[in-house]
Amino acid sequence: MTRDRVALLSALGIDNFGSGLFLPLGLVYVTQVVGVPLAVAGTAVTLGAVGGLVVPPLAGRLVDRVGPRTVVIGAQLLQAGGIGAYLVATSAGPVVVAAVLLSAGQQLFYSSLFVLIADVAGDGPKDRPFAEVGMVRAASFGLGGLAAAALLTWLGNAGYVIALAVDALTFFAAASILVFFVRLARPHRPVRERSVRVLRDRPYLALILFSGLFGLSLDFFLIGTPVFVLDRLHGPVWLPGAILALLTVLTSLGGTLALRLTARLTRIAAMRVGSALFCAWCLVSLGVLLVPEDWRVVYLLVSTLVFAAGDLVFGPRSGALAEAAAPPVARGRYLAAYQYAFTVAQVISPAVVALFSVADWLPWVLVGACAGLAVAGLGMLGSRLPANAVAPGRS
Repeated sequence: MTRDRVALLSALGIDNFGSGLFLPLGLVYVTQVVGVPLAVAGTAVTLGAVGGLVVPPLAGRLVDRVGPRTVVIGAQLLQAGGIGAYLVATSAGPVVVAAVLLSAGQQLFYSSLFVLIADVAGDGPKDRPFAEVGMVRAASFGLGGLAAAALLTWLGNAGYVIALAVDALTFFAAASILVFFVRLARPHRPVRERSVRVLRDRPYLALILFSGLFGLSLDFFLIGTPVFVLDRLHGPVWLPGAILALLTVLTSLGGTLALRLTARLTRIAAMRVGSALFCAWCLVSLGVLLVPEDWRVVYLLVSTLVFAAGDLVFGPRSGALAEAAAPPVARGRYLAAYQYAFTVAQVISPAVVALFSVADWLPWVLVGACAGLAVAGLGMLGSRLPANAVAPGRS
């Protein structure tokens, strides 16, 4: 592994440690420290998230024009500004401003990150570099979450303020590493050709759609599991945290192993397997309603293994396929557009979770059906994407 890849992984680890400190607690901070009522706080944060949706197209053009490293550094600084705005917010209005800044920074970051990873990795398949990044970011986010829990346990509300301040510092630290220690193995050359348009590339648009159907499962897991366990099953309060901790351990350790185990599969085939595993996870999780109450904790922990397997198989291959299928002259625009697969899923998932109020089985069936559609759709899509992009990644 080159020095530049090590520096990039270090920067992303520091970044995600800070995110683990604050992101799970953002809404709680607004209600407990700023003092905004929950309903108003939720609306304010949601408005900020929606405001960030306009960023990816602009980010893609910036990446193609000035290069991914510059854009990622700018995204880090913009996110630091968002956290700083949260620190000085005293009412709902400033919270909206802070949420817009943070959401815009996050969208700018994710819209340029995968081009940066690819350019630092150099020529050749990108499956392994994407897997390594996923492992480091998962482990760092989990450590940040543990640190936040310790701060709140020891310091109460003051712990929130410290967590935010440290989060802001991690963005500056990560940006500094990128400035001084990361050089691109594939140097950026400004793009002059403007004829390539993502909206005219129907196979790539289909890839975004089917990846979004998969991505819905990711966000549903994160926000739906606590609701299902605590509100619908009346399970122990520690169980959602234990499930998330188990997922963090598995995804931070298993990325490269999953690549080796699926090395004979094409990227499309691996993504179909991952989607099928998510579909199976929905069916298995729904089955908990038939399990005796004393066995539900063990049953749900075991079902998390199915979800983790799907995430490990799908994640690195999807990023590598999206990067390889994008025309070189428009990689920034294409990968920024690909980000919508997961951004839209983040917006939709709370409404899906709300369907638990209608019936305990309904969200599981809906999310499982989306994963099943991804399996079918990806199967039809493979022959329409570039053959060298679909071929197995060899690292």
